[in-house]
Amino acid sequence: MHAKSLTELRALITSKECSAVEMAQHYLKRIDAANALNAFIQVDPELTLAQAKSADERIAKGDTGALVGLPIAHKDVFVTRGWRSTAGSKMLEGYVSPFDATVVERFARAGMVTLGKTNMDEFAMGSSNENSAFGAVKNPWDTAAVPGGSSGGSAAAVAARLAPAATATDTGGSIRQPASFSGVTGIKPTYGRVSRYGMIAFASSLDQGGPMAQSAADCAALLNAMAGFDERDSTSLTRDDEDYTRYLGKTWSADGSDAKPLAGLRIGLPKEYFGAGLADDVRAAVDAALKQYEALGATLVPVTLPKTELSIPVYYVIAPAEASSNLSRFDGVRFGHRAAQYRDLLDMYKKSRAEGFGHEVKRRILVGTYVLSHGYYDAYYLQAQKIRRIIAQDFEEAFKSCDVIMGPVAPSVAWDIGAKGDDPLQMYLADVYTLSISLAGLPGMSVPCGFGAGANAKRPVGLQIVGNYFNEARMLQVADAFQRATDWHKQSPAGV
Repeated sequence: MHAKSLTELRALITSKECSAVEMAQHYLKRIDAANALNAFIQVDPELTLAQAKSADERIAKGDTGALVGLPIAHKDVFVTRGWRSTAGSKMLEGYVSPFDATVVERFARAGMVTLGKTNMDEFAMGSSNENSAFGAVKNPWDTAAVPGGSSGGSAAAVAARLAPAATATDTGGSIRQPASFSGVTGIKPTYGRVSRYGMIAFASSLDQGGPMAQSAADCAALLNAMAGFDERDSTSLTRDDEDYTRYLGKTWSADGSDAKPLAGLRIGLPKEYFGAGLADDVRAAVDAALKQYEALGATLVPVTLPKTELSIPVYYVIAPAEASSNLSRFDGVRFGHRAAQYRDLLDMYKKSRAEGFGHEVKRRILVGTYVLSHGYYDAYYLQAQKIRRIIAQDFEEAFKSCDVIMGPVAPSVAWDIGAKGDDPLQMYLADVYTLSISLAGLPGMSVPCGFGAGANAKRPVGLQIVGNYFNEARMLQVADAFQRATDWHKQSPAGV
């Protein structure tokens, strides 16, 4: 059962071969058996089975929704009524939200069943899922490796088939990079497509929710339920609802006159994504994927994104600045961790935040406070925002000659747990191919396209696909065509 796609699982329920309760029980047993991966922060069978029973009642009354009764796991950055909502931090270790995030609410309305809350880097700050207050997550393909971050718990859960789908968030690559490292499919929509209401904030101008699943087709079905305008989110975009599955299985050309499914598709290849620093085994896997696209009828077009190298310093000025502001609310007064002993109010603030936040969160708060301070705002933060606009203009220019942009998600496959813990700069450099897309607010996704070589032969490689603004349906079509011609997305770790 757990090897099946969402569509196949729904068919089991429709044919009455399996009930929602039985399906939930199957996945709960798998989660319990895979406890060593540390992919979940909280599992509550009583809550899960109550939702599954409700889904079965809906089905019995004739509800034929595409997602009714199907299980899903939620990244612990989405507040969820009845479950702990910790953002992977000691600061919120015992916090139980009185309301659901819009994303959680939408999936509940669609009839999906929550399996649990997945582990993550604290407040979504990290690229390896080693920064969680609840311990590091292990990569199911190779337990010595990281699963990527910050959505590493969600990626590991889908990769190990502990859940057929999971929610995730992407601030600078935190859907695409763990999807690549863990061999699953993940999509970051255009900024503003998915409501941030109830998503515990890291960097408000960058945070964006999205789904992870085995395939692009599954992600399209999830995005149908997940996306949409929300008046409670000031950054939510007012656009008509659309069906993100509408192009799946169709030819790129409108008339379908060419035998090749992607004839006429122009794929932009930024030279900046294929230069020094890209590991040979990642390059080989991506090159093979691009050859497959050529076989499907696509044309490869050289493009340039000259400000790519500036995305790292720009991101690590803007994101920490916004984090410094957003995390100021965690002061031990209204909710969250409070120090047991303190002399006065100021001492309570200091001790509560010192005890509640981890090292990486403290590091980014300090950087953010510095760049926002008097005398440095113009020199750092304002300059970073100006360059951010130029980065977006680079993409606007590139899309004049291509329909989608492709390249690697990360310069290497997943590294060993602990390998970069003492060198945060090396960790930051691992996001060089994802940050600029987030800064521009563009949609992007990762699809499995192969594995590393030698000692890394068990570690997956992801192909990054970047679409123009609001072009998710076409981007998913391009990914789906590749997955219809290959089986990388169907492969699973040994023993799964």
